[in-house]
Amino acid sequence: MKRSALVLVCGLLLGVVATVFLLGKPLGRSTAGLRLKPPDNSKETSGTVTVTIDEKFFDSLLSTLFQKLGPPQLKLSQNGSTAPLQPVIFQGECNNVVMLAAEDGDVKTGVRFTGGKITAPVAFAGSYSILGRCTQFKGWTRTTVELSFDQDKQTVFGQLNIEEITLDDTSPIVSSLVTPFVRRSITERVNPFEVLRVSQLALALPIRASGGSLKAHIKDVRSDVQEGALRLYLIYDFNAEKDAG
Repeated sequence: MKRSALVLVCGLLLGVVATVFLLGKPLGRSTAGLRLKPPDNSKETSGTVTVTIDEKFFDSLLSTLFQKLGPPQLKLSQNGSTAPLQPVIFQGECNNVVMLAAEDGDVKTGVRFTGGKITAPVAFAGSYSILGRCTQFKGWTRTTVELSFDQDKQTVFGQLNIEEITLDDTSPIVSSLVTPFVRRSITERVNPFEVLRVSQLALALPIRASGGSLKAHIKDVRSDVQEGALRLYLIYDFNAEKDAG
């Protein structure tokens, strides 16, 4: 299950962090599938695989990202469309760039599991041309993530909800222009986003001694947000088929 856990963790990281900076692929504005429920302790769990992810994993991953690769950057055009990522050296003085920051004051970029919620405080800095004037800004956004499962698509989706955007040392006029742009760009263009395609975790095992094969697919996904960790329960449905002839 190590490979499965890696796929899951990477999917969640990209969904939570990269989505904040519009790197995700927009899939529409409505929530996909059914919201994940807590585990049902009254039922048999023999067909369930549990994957646990803690905050320290994300702290280590983000630390390596900032130290080894540098902060991710995304160039935004005036109409809100995106252009490919590019190093700072090739960017002009004001090219409408949003850059992920490791921290902003007391706020540190990361993924937190607390109070039964998935939260993602994200620090950022950037520039945006407003009425022909280049405006530099920095701040942070407080977001929560809701997970859902679409059984037909065999995919876990995430929905990013922005609870607060704070800009540092910015006039109310500039803040009133920049804040709605950031909020609208995220909510309209990236929600919902793919977190994990559980079809990659389906099983098809040939059992030659029995003259058939054992198959299993995930019929439901449950979640439990604990203090400092997220626990996902992948519930399998098993089936067996005899070989033809």
